[in-house]
Amino acid sequence: MAEKKSKLVEIKTKETTASVEEFINNIQDEQKRKDSFVILEMMKKASGEEPKMWGSSIIGFGNKRYKSPASGREVDWLRIGFSPRKANLSLYIGVGIKENQAALKKLGKHKTGVGCLYINKLEDVDLKVLKGMIDVYLNWT
Repeated sequence: MAEKKSKLVEIKTKETTASVEEFINNIQDEQKRKDSFVILEMMKKASGEEPKMWGSSIIGFGNKRYKSPASGREVDWLRIGFSPRKANLSLYIGVGIKENQAALKKLGKHKTGVGCLYINKLEDVDLKVLKGMIDVYLNWT
């Protein structure tokens, strides 16, 4: 079977020069703002990268080109990141349900999506388990 030809796709959400700290300081919900600073430091330390805003509401660390095995399409995206959304904290840490099954059982209250981990507040989860999941993903990529 022939390998699918890759095609770099331009996506709307791109790295910007906006201030990460200013963005977090403008979060209305005090708990979400505090949690965001904790996640910011956790990801900064784990990745060794400086945070950058991606679009208007995502904080990302590093860059990576992802290739879809199904379509062959490629996109430039952040290695890890998070977004303090109104409904929850969305963490972009490449959550693989099978690969992280044991950690997810120990994590605490959360939901998962394709590549995302959703938590309401940090007090709902075990921070050591979360840090471990971030470290595992960064070492895998």
